[in-house]
Formats: sequence, structure tokens, C-alpha cells
Amino acid sequence: MVARLWHGSIAVLVLVAIILQMVIAIRANGPAPEVTTGLLRGTHAFGRIVRVFSFFTIQSNLLCGFTALTLALNPHRDGAIWRAVRLAALFGIAVTGIVYSAILADIHEPNGFTEILVNSIVHYVVPIMIVIGWFLFGPRPRIDRRTVLLSLAFPVLWIAYTLIRGAAVHWYPYPFTDVDVLGYGRIALNGVLVIALLAAVSGVFAYGDRRLRSTD
Repeated sequence: MVARLWHGSIAVLVLVAIILQMVIAIRANGPAPEVTTGLLRGTHAFGRIVRVFSFFTIQSNLLCGFTALTLALNPHRDGAIWRAVRLAALFGIAVTGIVYSAILADIHEPNGFTEILVNSIVHYVVPIMIVIGWFLFGPRPRIDRRTVLLSLAFPVLWIAYTLIRGAAVHWYPYPFTDVDVLGYGRIALNGVLVIALLAAVSGVFAYGDRRLRSTD
């Protein structure tokens, strides 16, 4: 029961944060076109919503919300694809929380209560709750070599999507993905480094999956 409540709370928090972020995006009117890296304003309402869902942070939170909801319904959920999605959610949100706290928090300034609330949920609360929930409730064991390899499809696809869409609209969610500024050579290197970092973090979870007590 405690595990279900924990996971259910995460799913609700993600849903609330996403809804509020879409409201922020819809209200973020500004002169068009505006393609400054990371900004939502400067395009039509649908375009601003697409920008929201283009952030790795948001996609990681969505994966967390989905897997948390499935665990709230069934704490022993399993399956090859589910395992990969769960691991992608774990390493995606863990890196999101660490990178934001260590690097981006000092330069990112959310404005107003709603932005501060959303920022706190997606960058602090959900990352902490997901990792603690995995540590306490699992489910374990769920991570093998195949799971790690399948889970890395998430960052690969995200990078591919970011570059393809960026080439079309000249807007990028993060400075390290901005081809117009850095060029494809540097972006390719950045992509390799990002995937390597996420692979390393997935390895940490895989190690914990083997060493921590089974929850099945």
C-alpha cells in the first residue's frame, strides 16, 4: 500500500507540473519569430507546447509519471519494454536533477509562483522521489544488459529529434544542442558525451539492482 501511494503521488505531481507548464507556455506570448535557445515565447501556442515537450527534463518527467502510474496500479510490474522505459526514467530524471542542481540552478530564474512550483517539481521533487522510491520499493531485479541497451534508445531518439526539428525551425532546447552556434561536429561530440553519461548512470542503477534486496 505504501509503495502504491508513493508511486501514485509521483504520477500526480508529474501530471500537475505538465499541466501548469502548458498553461505557462500558452500564456508566453512574445514577438515572433523568437528562436533563442530554451525560450518558449516567440511562436504560436501549439509551437510553444511543442517546445515544452522538446525538453529532456519534461520527457524524463513524463517517463517517470508513466512508470510511476503503472507501479501504483501494480507494484510488481514487469516486461522487457517496461523495464527499459523504467530504467530510462530513472537515469533520465537522476541526471536531470543532478545537472540542474549543480550547473543550471544558478543561471535559471523562474518567475512567479507557478514557474517556481513547476521548476521545483520537475527538477527536485520528482527526481528525489523517483530515486528514493526505487531504492525502497524497487521493483527488483529488473535490470540486465538488454534492459540497459534498450533504455539508451531514449537519449538517442531525443538527440535525433532535437537535431531534426532544430534544422527545420532553428530552435533548440539547450545550448549544448544548438547546431546554429556550435556546428554539427561539436554537437556530435556533445551527443556522445551525453549518452556516455546516461549509460554510466544506468550502470549505477544496474549495479544497485543486483546488490540491493529483491522486492519480488
